[in-house]
Amino acid sequence: MFIGRSQELESLNGLWGKLSSSFVVCSGRRRVGKSTLVEEFAARSKCRFVEITGVAPDDGVTNETQLRHFCERLAAQTGTPEARADGWAKAFDALAAAVKGRARTVVFLDEISWMGAFDKTFPALLKEAWDLKFARRDNLVFVVCGSVSAWLRDNILRSKAFVGRVSLALHLEEMPMRDCRAFWGQAAGRTPVRDVVDTLCVTGGIPKYLAEIRPALSPSENVRRLCFTPEGYLFRDFDVIFTDVFRKSSGEKAAILRLVAEAPRSVKGVAAALGGPSNGHVSDALADLVEAGFLSADEGLNPATGRDVREVRYRIRDNYVRFYLKYIEPRRKAVEDGSLRLVSPERLPGWDTVMGLQFETLVRNNLRSLLPHVGMAGSLLVSAAPYLVRGTKKGDGAQIDLLLQTAKSACIVEIRRQSFVPASFEDEMRHKVAALKLPRGIAVRTALVHDGDVAPELAENRFIDFIVPVERLFDATQEQVP
Repeated sequence: MFIGRSQELESLNGLWGKLSSSFVVCSGRRRVGKSTLVEEFAARSKCRFVEITGVAPDDGVTNETQLRHFCERLAAQTGTPEARADGWAKAFDALAAAVKGRARTVVFLDEISWMGAFDKTFPALLKEAWDLKFARRDNLVFVVCGSVSAWLRDNILRSKAFVGRVSLALHLEEMPMRDCRAFWGQAAGRTPVRDVVDTLCVTGGIPKYLAEIRPALSPSENVRRLCFTPEGYLFRDFDVIFTDVFRKSSGEKAAILRLVAEAPRSVKGVAAALGGPSNGHVSDALADLVEAGFLSADEGLNPATGRDVREVRYRIRDNYVRFYLKYIEPRRKAVEDGSLRLVSPERLPGWDTVMGLQFETLVRNNLRSLLPHVGMAGSLLVSAAPYLVRGTKKGDGAQIDLLLQTAKSACIVEIRRQSFVPASFEDEMRHKVAALKLPRGIAVRTALVHDGDVAPELAENRFIDFIVPVERLFDATQEQVP
């Protein structure tokens, strides 16, 4: 069963309308469905399909290992004699020979950073092969894919050698909430929205994680089974994805994530916590984590000045990674010895607090679905990020969950997962409006996104302009590209 990704498939299908071949780069977080997307595109195209995946560069793996595997898979899929390639130039020669002809063809090199991990000349040889053997063909889509987004960025997307050669660059984000509900299959219509939301608060919109859900079980039981048993998929996957993506630097990157999981931090804050200088190494590590989809940088505008915020703070943007670091990892020993096998996660300390923060992350990651419900359908956003109003002698500060800005307006969005939002919430919102300093002529609007009941006075008093129950974010008919 293939779910969602209609825009991505449309972009890929459009390449067949060209009179020349296409070079495609597909990146994104591990488990986000990159390989599945390309395979679905090839299947729907009913074309010849050659898929070769690099070998994970574990101990004992060499460049010769990668070349041998490449030639073996090529021969097995095309029925051609197995080539004997002593370098990547000859391996690409063998690939070109195997897919010659005018038949519509998709060539898919998956985990390409693994493939080229042991040969610094790999990107240059790939570029040369593209220019000489593939670029002049028609009816060919050549896709390279990988979870190490930084490698794709540095060696292809920002490489001078590939300038003008990339026809399409797809960066897959997690699936929007409107598509995620389909993973409940025929049970979706009789599954309460709160159950779906609670599950998504843990998994995010990561297709592989959602595929592990058993729709007949409650969200609590699914979370217990996947996160708090020694064999649970989500109990084990954090270490796996970090090793796959970052290899030798995985320990350092994980340490940075653990710091940011405690509270959003700047480059200086991360460096200070690590006990080192605020240098380019820390900035590069944070950039790699952003590129991999695990962090986001709050690079919004200061609404008072219209300029970039003075200090960019980094926060966890991946629901699963945040839940693992905050709620699973601290209980690792108890999970490993089976002590939590029969315990409902909802009975563990701090469950509601953690899930409230998970809900905030989920809503922020579904910004496109939110915009039509806060009066911003068709608006051109200049900034969309959490915002901290620092306290001064003249007044208290305020933390805004999400501040949406256009050239003429600002919308303060507060996000709440609680059984009941009381009438006193209006006082909180009034304080945040007062704390936010804006230039003359900028309109201020307010919005509440909630999962739970709301005091009727909040709607009656009309100080909050938009009250958005979370089920509206599942509406597939309304979506705005920010």
